[in-house]
Amino acid sequence: MEIVTKIAPICLALIMLGLGMGLTTKDFIRVGKQPKDFFVGLTCQMILLPIIAFILIKIFNTPVELALGVMIIAAAPGGVTSNVLTKFANGDVALSVSLTAIISLISIFSVPFIVFKSAELLQISNISKDISMLGISLKMFLVVTLPVIIGMLIRKFASNFVSTKTLTIQRISILLFVIVFAAIWIEEWNNITTYIASAGTISITLNIVMMLVGYYIAKFFATGIAQRKCISLECGLQNGTLAVFVSAQLFDEIVYMIPTAAYALIMFVTSLIFVFIVRKSI
Repeated sequence: MEIVTKIAPICLALIMLGLGMGLTTKDFIRVGKQPKDFFVGLTCQMILLPIIAFILIKIFNTPVELALGVMIIAAAPGGVTSNVLTKFANGDVALSVSLTAIISLISIFSVPFIVFKSAELLQISNISKDISMLGISLKMFLVVTLPVIIGMLIRKFASNFVSTKTLTIQRISILLFVIVFAAIWIEEWNNITTYIASAGTISITLNIVMMLVGYYIAKFFATGIAQRKCISLECGLQNGTLAVFVSAQLFDEIVYMIPTAAYALIMFVTSLIFVFIVRKSI
């Protein structure tokens, strides 16, 4: 796990830097002009996703180590991948970017709260004594919020350069995401297959359920089909690198990262299937 714990913070910071370089103040102003779609997406992702994840944990009687791993991925915000796939699905990319950006910034408070509250409800007591909710928030500020701010400043002062490199930045972000999860699989291959059997079922169930929940809630409350596609993908695609970072800060055992690794593989497959379906039929 040593490789993962060293590269995850670096990769996460670079991914968030890339996210920041794709943002302008218009992305935040847009939320005020079109608040309805944003708050539908925010409610699905920040409130319903953790609640449904916890219900599934109880239904599947998931072992507590894997259960907390599921809650960590459920607490994570959407990632850059959701923006890319929303574009492929002909969804509302501007809404996707706004949701990813703002929920990522809120996550420095929401993720520690959800994770520590879940650990309390699951009666998990082996969280590192050196780590507190405030401590995790501060570390997340350094690898999430600060890189986003720096990225936005780079965009502001070098807008022409950044605008011509948008696709490259997105590709680099996805590559860094893949590197983190490849490192988990390679470093812990002897152990990981044992846990995948347990984590795989709940991970794929959570992923599919949340994409469907997001889609149909958006069908009733959002303004259109493009917004429906966006919110569904935002609910299904989480920032797995951030989840790995949080897991590594709290625990020394790889088992807490297994649901994240399983979910990362599953969400790519299900999301690509979803994109294929909606491009063909909607």
